[in-house]
Amino acid sequence: MEKIKELNTEERPYEKCERFGAKHLTNIELLAVLLRTGTKGENSLQLAKKILYPDSFKGGILNIHRWSYEQLIHMKGIGRVKAIQILCLSELAKRLSKASAEEELNFNSPESIARYYMEDLRHEKQEHMKLLLLNTKTKLIGETIISKGTVNAAIISPRELFIEALQKGAVSIILLHNHPSGDPTPSKEDIIITKQIQGAGELLGVNLLDHIIIGNNCYVSMREKKLF
Repeated sequence: MEKIKELNTEERPYEKCERFGAKHLTNIELLAVLLRTGTKGENSLQLAKKILYPDSFKGGILNIHRWSYEQLIHMKGIGRVKAIQILCLSELAKRLSKASAEEELNFNSPESIARYYMEDLRHEKQEHMKLLLLNTKTKLIGETIISKGTVNAAIISPRELFIEALQKGAVSIILLHNHPSGDPTPSKEDIIITKQIQGAGELLGVNLLDHIIIGNNCYVSMREKKLF
């Protein structure tokens, strides 16, 4: 494989960005710029392609979010520094997306809630259940992950959920959890546990406003679907 400096000027990512702008670079070229260097036998473009299009995953820029530190440092050409760079790039992308969605965040709007928390949850390989705690004005006063489950199911304890809500003085709550499959369709278990939590909340004076399931860039609001 040719070294970057051996490529034609118009094929070099740095020069291409300088001449035409970053929007004209491919995903591989953008990542190659951030990686800066390759390794013996592989230039930064080839290394970037290996990260974005690994044999074991479907190709694409979203693979940035799928790598763990341990996986990265065992990849030829990726040492400690580059692994940390890639992890930080992944986190920065999530925060940028969340910051953009924050301007329209409204806890009475399932769509805006799903958009705001989408990047937090849709890349997880296991189900994560997040509890949002709200005051009398439907303003967020706290949020926490209350369970991390298997690939198929989150393990949730209604008792622990309401202890958290009562300790923080919440008058209403919203539940969020992801489906690693990417399909946000509620399961039978999702519907059962939601109804149990709604009933317990009514007895304790804590209103369940919604249970939103996050898929791959999509969501289902169980309140909108009238499932409880």
